[in-house]
Amino acid sequence: MHIDVVPNRTSRPAYLLRETYREDGKVKKRTVANLSALSDEQIRMIRAALKGESLYSPDTLFNITASRAHGHVDAVRTAMTKLGMASLLNGRGCRERDLVMAMLAARVLAPQTKLATARWWHTTTLPEEFNVGDATETDLYGALDWLLERQDAIQKKLAKRHLGTSSLVLYDLSSSYFEGSTCPLAQRGYSRDGKKGTLQVNYGLLADRRGCPVAVSVYEGNTSDPQTLMPEIARLKQDFKVEELVIVGDRGMISQKAIDALSAQEGIEWITALKSTSIRALVSEGALQLDLFDERNLFEMSHADYPGERLVACRNPALAALRAHKREDLLQATEAQLEKIRASVTNGRIKGEADIGVRVGKVVNRYKMAKHFELDIQGQAFGFARKTESIETEARLDGLYVIRTSVPEASMDAAECVRQYKSLAQVERAFRTLKSVDLRIRPIHHRLADRVRAHILLCVLAYYVEWHMREAWRELMFSDEDQAAKRTRDPVAPAKRSSAAKEKASSGKLADGTPAHSFSTLLKELGTIVRNTCEANVPGSEAAVFCKTTMANAKQQRALDLLREIKV
Repeated sequence: MHIDVVPNRTSRPAYLLRETYREDGKVKKRTVANLSALSDEQIRMIRAALKGESLYSPDTLFNITASRAHGHVDAVRTAMTKLGMASLLNGRGCRERDLVMAMLAARVLAPQTKLATARWWHTTTLPEEFNVGDATETDLYGALDWLLERQDAIQKKLAKRHLGTSSLVLYDLSSSYFEGSTCPLAQRGYSRDGKKGTLQVNYGLLADRRGCPVAVSVYEGNTSDPQTLMPEIARLKQDFKVEELVIVGDRGMISQKAIDALSAQEGIEWITALKSTSIRALVSEGALQLDLFDERNLFEMSHADYPGERLVACRNPALAALRAHKREDLLQATEAQLEKIRASVTNGRIKGEADIGVRVGKVVNRYKMAKHFELDIQGQAFGFARKTESIETEARLDGLYVIRTSVPEASMDAAECVRQYKSLAQVERAFRTLKSVDLRIRPIHHRLADRVRAHILLCVLAYYVEWHMREAWRELMFSDEDQAAKRTRDPVAPAKRSSAAKEKASSGKLADGTPAHSFSTLLKELGTIVRNTCEANVPGSEAAVFCKTTMANAKQQRALDLLREIKV
């Protein structure tokens, strides 16, 4: 069958549905129906059907009116659901809880200021998933105030999840710098950001033995490490109901004064390390004999200056070599600069002991090498030489450190004490993640003290989500999956990655041949899953709007499945 078009001079042509057949060897045709009353579109559809063609070309059936990144939002939302973040924030749903949930997800995906966040997230499905499409930056600030009011309740719930009545807790302090000068928390202090002279705020992080964050406290920027320790101990005992506590802190955190205070309380043990001056004293008086390290890298000892305590002496040859190399580099750099000063004095460009002393002081202070040089400053002459004995004395202590603890041997052997002290690296990792491009806790722009506290709490809760996502995604990332080996390996020897992790690092691929990811690149790959808003484009029918989401590939599906297996 086919459609014939019969022209008319003064009117629309006639459309006839005709059938072709043979009769007595001749081709003939007969009219089956007159289609002239039909519309041109109907005739086109009949003609296409007779030819076996599609009535519409696929690319003309609908228009895509919007495309929003969805996969990475879905990943974070899935993790937050498995972690019960909504009930952690508040038992009942409310507008503020939705806003905080959205800000947590946004902080993991694209950390920005509140104004930038309220504008950015409309390029994704985040507003739709968390029902915050109409939120402004003012709404976000209000939600921050609501979050701060809930801080104690939130942290008690986290402590109940991750800390028992008998727990080992990691604690450390860090700082971040400010933009502005009006916040009362902003003070000058020791900058962990390397920005000397800038205003900053300090914050202490409590974590379980794995490094999973439990609580955060904010302090003025000039607060010293030991000042923050006892309030945290009180909170662990009183608010979090930890009856038997082992606190792990670095040598600057758990000072002798703090140890005296801790010793007066029941149910509190601690692990820290001796400062270099104390180690030097043990060596000089012969209490710590270096030849004991000839056959082993760890041994336990006691000393009258540390009654009731255990000292675990360790020596790491790799660390010793690294420190020796660094010291030699600094010595050579110092000598190069001092030689320039000597040449200037000889040529008469620098005159007088005062001017020479100022120039020399800047050099030796820059490289921290004053103790290793003998300086001879005269009115018209300058000389210097290395203090060989001083350098050799310091070199003897390279790679040597001593763990100091009150934990009884029956509860924790010497090797485990060293492992637990080294686990402070997990808190340092948390600080790096908080400060880097992952969560961007710094610089801090807020002017009000409570807004600063709320901002830091938000970032720590976002890290809580990210921490669990990283753990779930170990098999897809460059991370070492063999975490059990950490509990049995030599605690003093340099850490070694498993053979599988080394293979991932060298080849950049997983066992199945697909690329290995970092946390950020895996989120970006998930972000290629897009939710499209489509509008039907069928003539003669009402326009229908529907959404269609990109199908996940195998890697994306595995990433989403792993998040659904998160357990707390």
